[in-house]
Amino acid sequence: MPAPLRVAACQPPVVAHDVGANVDAHVEAVRRAAARLVVLPELSLTGYELDADPVDPDDPRLLPLVEACAAAGAVALVGAPVRGDDGAEHVATLRVDADGVVVVYRKRHLGAAEQERFTPGPGAATTTVDGHRVGLGICRDTGVAEHLRDVAALRADLYAAGVVHLPEELDEQRARALRIARALGAPVVLASCAGPTGPPYAATAGHSAVHAADGRTLDEVGAAPGEIARATLAGLRRTGG
Repeated sequence: MPAPLRVAACQPPVVAHDVGANVDAHVEAVRRAAARLVVLPELSLTGYELDADPVDPDDPRLLPLVEACAAAGAVALVGAPVRGDDGAEHVATLRVDADGVVVVYRKRHLGAAEQERFTPGPGAATTTVDGHRVGLGICRDTGVAEHLRDVAALRADLYAAGVVHLPEELDEQRARALRIARALGAPVVLASCAGPTGPPYAATAGHSAVHAADGRTLDEVGAAPGEIARATLAGLRRTGG
């Protein structure tokens, strides 16, 4: 049997457009999480600021986060706007670990305001952590049946997403976690932004959580910035390389 996987969903405070300050908050979250897989919200490195500059994976401001992940033995999934080699810009998930920073997913299903700037990503993706395939999503993706079917086709062993929701959308956030778990037959880690972020969000839902494959809530935190949901996932399938 594969070893249990310790996971965490973090909702650090976010400073608009300030990558350096947000990296510091991410470093603190990784240190406190004490987990192998640490998931953070959508656009967590810039805040939900749709005019934020793209973040280059080679940006030296990210080095403290790389070092924190190396020290903690963690893989962090963080949110940022990125620009591809073709010039297209995406809402993305970056994987940060001891080896550095790499873009592992580009949001496929964009909100209306996001479509004014960003290009949809190519489709479903996974990243491998300790032999487990982690299915990836970002916010609106989590409510799209096509996305869930595509992730399921990749035989994901667990699912991780960063989201930004209004407080009144909390019930839907929880309902989506249950639908994802049922669709994939796998645990779900949702990192939800807490506190204000970007013009549409004077307040956000928070309540980051980890759910079992049967949809049970293993841990859920409140709405305050800085809180961390944690769980140890035992008995995971191991299909990755």
